[in-house]
Amino acid sequence: MKDTQNGEVLLRVENLKKHFTPHSGLVQSFGKARNPIKAVDGITFDIIKGEIFALIGESGSGKTTTGKLVMKLIEPTSGKLVFDGEDATTLDKPQLVAYRRKVQMIFQDPYASMNPRFKIRDVLAEPLVIHKIPGDMKRHDELIIKALEEVKITPPGEFMGRYPHMLSGGQRQRIATARTLILNPKMLVADEPVSMIDLSTRAEILHMMKEVQRKLGLSYLYITHDLSTARYFADKIAVMYLGRIVEMGPADMIIDQPLHPYTKALIDAVPEPLTGKVDIVKELPISGEIPSPANIPVGCRFHTRCPYKTQECIDLPEPELEDIGGGHMHACRRYKEI
Repeated sequence: MKDTQNGEVLLRVENLKKHFTPHSGLVQSFGKARNPIKAVDGITFDIIKGEIFALIGESGSGKTTTGKLVMKLIEPTSGKLVFDGEDATTLDKPQLVAYRRKVQMIFQDPYASMNPRFKIRDVLAEPLVIHKIPGDMKRHDELIIKALEEVKITPPGEFMGRYPHMLSGGQRQRIATARTLILNPKMLVADEPVSMIDLSTRAEILHMMKEVQRKLGLSYLYITHDLSTARYFADKIAVMYLGRIVEMGPADMIIDQPLHPYTKALIDAVPEPLTGKVDIVKELPISGEIPSPANIPVGCRFHTRCPYKTQECIDLPEPELEDIGGGHMHACRRYKEI
């Protein structure tokens, strides 16, 4: 499967949706039926082999649910996943095991994602055992040492006998990354991988992850709310709002030439690098919180918070993504006026 502009597509997401139905007990308690929660409401994007694709947005935008759908931790309501040319939308158990060898996940909390009773050697040996990777203990130790060296945990032998609580947050995230690499995957889903790490070590971890990606030719789905790290780390950025992608394109283009008001607002909210402060006198202030995905506004779903909205933003159907060239896509009717 080819992308005419960028090369071979590793993952294709087509009109993917995930709607959660409220529990029947809640319906009985409130005395009336509740709307489905549209966490992901029809998104389409491609991840090219060897590419870092960032999915950004506020809490409640649907980006983490998208990551879980790609990881096959939850099943989609509708839509399609195509991985490496094969349909991965519905998989039986053996197919799912094979898929998860190719697609691994780095979780947000590197401590909670490890068994605190396991030594680091056991943490890294666990996927080898689960996936029945052939070899004796000596061969497995060789794979573990190689993975630790990839993430710059040296000397590996000194860390294999330690427990997770004996490591710093940055070291634990390196171990979590090594655990994904040990199965030789094709793609990693990284869900806020540096949000729980000290600010001083975030750049080091991202640099390490990028070095590993380049060396091994990996693809990343990088999920974050932080535009500053997305610009440094990603090749492409997709901006999610209330379950939909509202802008997408090359990272530098999205940051330097944002077209959607929501993207502009996210960029304005990034603290100044020298002072660490957010300038409160911004060209584009937005107020209020993201609406509930159970009650999505009619028309453009951003209109309830957009300072540029007009009546047509409410009355007309929701705008679809429009490609203005160079792979830069947006979903705003008024982008030229803005």
